[in-house]
Amino acid sequence: MIIRSAKVIVTCPGRNFVTLKLETDEGISGIGDATLNGREMSVVAYLEEYILPALIGKDPQRIEDIWQYLYRGAYWRRGPVTMTAIAAVDVALWDIKAKVAGMPLYQLLGGKSREKVMVYSHATGLDIDSCLNEVRKKVELGYKAVRVQCGIPGLAATYGVAKVPGQPYEPADSRLPAEHVWSTEKYLNHVPSLFAAVRKEFGDDLLLLHDVHHRLTPIQAARLGKEIEPYHLFWLEDCVPAENQASFELIRRHTTTPLAVGEVFNSLHDCHELIQKQLIDYIRAPLSHAGGITNVRRIADFAAIFHVKTGFHGATDLSPVCMGAALHFDSWIPNFGIQEHMPHSEETDRVFPHAYKFSGGFFTPGEVPGHGVDINEELAAKYPYNPAQLPVNRLEDGTLWNW
Repeated sequence: MIIRSAKVIVTCPGRNFVTLKLETDEGISGIGDATLNGREMSVVAYLEEYILPALIGKDPQRIEDIWQYLYRGAYWRRGPVTMTAIAAVDVALWDIKAKVAGMPLYQLLGGKSREKVMVYSHATGLDIDSCLNEVRKKVELGYKAVRVQCGIPGLAATYGVAKVPGQPYEPADSRLPAEHVWSTEKYLNHVPSLFAAVRKEFGDDLLLLHDVHHRLTPIQAARLGKEIEPYHLFWLEDCVPAENQASFELIRRHTTTPLAVGEVFNSLHDCHELIQKQLIDYIRAPLSHAGGITNVRRIADFAAIFHVKTGFHGATDLSPVCMGAALHFDSWIPNFGIQEHMPHSEETDRVFPHAYKFSGGFFTPGEVPGHGVDINEELAAKYPYNPAQLPVNRLEDGTLWNW
């Protein structure tokens, strides 16, 4: 068996997705997610110019060898573009291998470690009251865990908060980056009151999560973690930029609030120190940005040694292909923690028919061979690429800040 053809499919059923499709000479195909939000076409170019020509004629079942060829064989290693491209190839190859075996993907990884996968959803509001209404809707749908974000008084826009209550949050909304204004002081003064209100309304059983989105310094993050300790969050996510892994040592000294990080990571080198020193509790590197199943399995196995669990990124800036593969991985991985879930639009679900199913706050990956997600190429062609970039942040005095 050899790879006979490879192509990249770009589609925009409400938002942009990049999909790699590999096909063998025996007619078996596999697909992988190559979406990099706001930088989609950079991955397209990397795949089409450098990777796909090298794949033709290779044995698709030699997944490890192909992974090493694409990683070690490139002098310019790592980085989000390279690792997203490698991830797309890797997931497509695992899809093919599972189809050849006639098994759902989780069986090839070692079989199930659990019967269902707990996910968390997002609840956002322009203020605390509207946020509580959105939390209520998620609870009524059966979610056991909810990420809670609300508007900050005095700021026109806040990360994670939909412009229209109840509508999906999509930050990449303009051809050139929009500019948002940020105030750390206003944010820190307001967030504890949000979680006080949520706990008062919903009690202690609901699992609560919150994303800071890299906005704080280590000592500010330590303050926030300490002040929200009475509300027992499941995790506090991305509280500081993680380039300096030692930053988490200061945070850890001041708070027992669990810490999660990693959606922008693309290799074990990005989080080796965080994991080994047990400075975090959850690693969030997604399959589609961290080199695929082959590489993320290495990260997860290393994390397990140090009591760190997985909590993979799963926003709508990843396609259903990534979600399907992640759910198989989640079903197998012994140190699973939780899986993020933002529902895709009906348009997206029609373009990407899938076997995975949601019920009562949990997902099951489906029992079809492969990762259980396909792409309707004819329908995908009806949604052309629509350039859209993520915003940038400035402090109130105009200083550029972390978005």
